[in-house]
Amino acid sequence: MTENEKIIESLSQNEKKIIPYIREKSVEEISKKSKLDKISVLRALDYLENKKIVRLTYENKKKVELGTNGALYKKKGLPERRLLNTLNEKRILSLQEAQKQSSLSEEEFRASIGALKKKAMIDLKNEKIILSASKEEVSKRFLEERFIESLPLEYETLSPEQKFALSSLEKRKEILFIKETKEPKIEVTELGKKLSEQNIKYQNLIEAITPELLKKDSSWKGKKFRRYDIISPVPEINGGKRHFVNQSLDYGRKVWTEMGFKEMTGNMITSSFWVFDSLFTPQDHPAREMQDTFFINKKEEISNKKLVKAVKEAHEKGITGSKGWQYKWDEEVAKTMLLRTHTTCLSSQTMAGLNTQELPAKFFAIGKCFRNETIDWSHGFEFNQTEGIVIDPNANFRHLLGYLKQFFSKMGYEKIRFRPSFFAYTEPSVEIEVWHPEKKIWFELGGAGMFRPEVTTPIFGKHIPVLAWGPGFDRILMNYFEIKDLRDFYKNDLTQLRKLKFMTK
Repeated sequence: MTENEKIIESLSQNEKKIIPYIREKSVEEISKKSKLDKISVLRALDYLENKKIVRLTYENKKKVELGTNGALYKKKGLPERRLLNTLNEKRILSLQEAQKQSSLSEEEFRASIGALKKKAMIDLKNEKIILSASKEEVSKRFLEERFIESLPLEYETLSPEQKFALSSLEKRKEILFIKETKEPKIEVTELGKKLSEQNIKYQNLIEAITPELLKKDSSWKGKKFRRYDIISPVPEINGGKRHFVNQSLDYGRKVWTEMGFKEMTGNMITSSFWVFDSLFTPQDHPAREMQDTFFINKKEEISNKKLVKAVKEAHEKGITGSKGWQYKWDEEVAKTMLLRTHTTCLSSQTMAGLNTQELPAKFFAIGKCFRNETIDWSHGFEFNQTEGIVIDPNANFRHLLGYLKQFFSKMGYEKIRFRPSFFAYTEPSVEIEVWHPEKKIWFELGGAGMFRPEVTTPIFGKHIPVLAWGPGFDRILMNYFEIKDLRDFYKNDLTQLRKLKFMTK
């Protein structure tokens, strides 16, 4: 068997049907002559390209097609035509009567008046419509009517008059739309030319083996099976998968639970009390101002009055060894609702509901946070944060660094550094940084530290050491997925999403 014969044997029925016509100029011509629908022809051409019988290139084309209202007006007539026909009988009508007798909606009626005024076919006086056009002008077809009747049309082939009609009708609702398509151009290879000249016989070959086929001897015995080509390249198939951020959130949860942590959950909308006040952030702190926080015009009553009183005293007078912030704390300000700016509010809520007899205890959270940031490659107004706390009377700062090193090692960061920093509710505090090879900078992932006594004492009634951290989770993922800009996380580029690897150990 020759090479060409092997190729012919491997062709599907549809490929054999279109091969005699592959030299035609368009898919429509091939479809017409092969008596196959356009989709079947395109699919067969793709397979022929894999076998190097044709080469396909695609050209962007625009086509003007009728919209929902356009199809209706093609049948019933444009609103201005229906109004004109009504006026042709009466010549003068009140606005109300003209709309009623022409059976037009309010929107159609207004559009009709505008269109006819533009054509100088009517006058408006004393809330009446007066037909000023002659009978000859009334009987003449509008440019827009002729254009609608001629659709669909290739945009490139439109005459100046048709383009004028298009610009006029485009302003109106759902009369027409421009559809952008990719039209294939077919180039026949030398192999294709040879095959198209051969008399390829169409045979009723068996395409697939099914249980029903095997049960009946008569259905397959003595017949030919189609030869399958398992060597030629085929189009890439992309299966469905979860968004890589959601994969990573699950992976992060798995890492924390493997380290013995329990998950904390809570609402994205919460009160200023849990986001700021319980964490010893003063009520005049810049982070609480509108330029940083998304406030909501609503307040929430704080049910734990004992904790409210303790937080108030910590802010105004401090605790043993602390002077507090030395101002008058306002409970009404603490009731204000907002989109949480960090997940640390879950830590304060969890600690407030914790029985100290259950210590030591370890908790984590991963969730959305919101800040009114200027958006750039490393900042967004919406981002994921991972939160962790270890409540243990024997915990110390070295334990904190150990937990962080272990977590970041599991997330793919072998080399990280800790830099002394300041946060309102931790002391001592550190910033977690990694080297960004693309930007040539140390890249901050978030903050960590030990909760100040002003945070823990109002909650527990005494100071208990609490290790705490809250790095940005999206920033952690940049290294693993080789993403250079945080904005790429949520632009939902299908090509990018298909290429990204899975988040696995």
